[in-house]
Amino acid sequence: MWTSENRSSYDRGKLRYPSDVTDEEWAHIAPLIPPAKRGGRKRSVDVREVVNGLMYILSTGCQWRAIPKDLPPRSTLFEYFDLWDYDGTLDRIHHSLYVKCREAMGREASPTACVIDSQSVKGAEKGGPASIRRATTRARKSRARSATSLSIR
Repeated sequence: MWTSENRSSYDRGKLRYPSDVTDEEWAHIAPLIPPAKRGGRKRSVDVREVVNGLMYILSTGCQWRAIPKDLPPRSTLFEYFDLWDYDGTLDRIHHSLYVKCREAMGREASPTACVIDSQSVKGAEKGGPASIRRATTRARKSRARSATSLSIR
C-alpha cells in the first residue's frame, strides 16, 4: 500500500529512464556479474550501462533496433544478454532479487506451498515435457524421393 513514508523509496523520477538501476540495486547486482575474461583487450564498456540497457529492453518490450542512442549499441547488449543467459548470470541475478523481494515482504526466501491446477495434472499424466515437446516441434520432411520431384525437370 502506498503511504507517504514509502512513496519516496519507489520514486524513479531522478533516473534517466524508469528502468535504470539505482545505486542500491546496482550494489546488489554488481557482485553477481562475472569479471572480464583474462587476457585480450580490457573491457571497454560500462557494465552498469549494459544492465540498464537490458532492463530497458525487458521493461519496455522494445525491439533491439529501437534502443535509445545513449545506451550501449544493440550488438553489445545482445552479446552480453546471450553470454549471461548461457553462463547462468541472468538466473543468478533473478534468484538473488527474488529472494531479496521475498525477505523484504517478511516471507521465507523460498516458497513453502504451491498451487496445482487441473491442466498441470492432466499434462503430467500424459508424459509431461516430452509429450509437450513433440506437440510443439515441427514435423520433419521426408528425404525420400517423390514422384512429383522426379517428373519436374
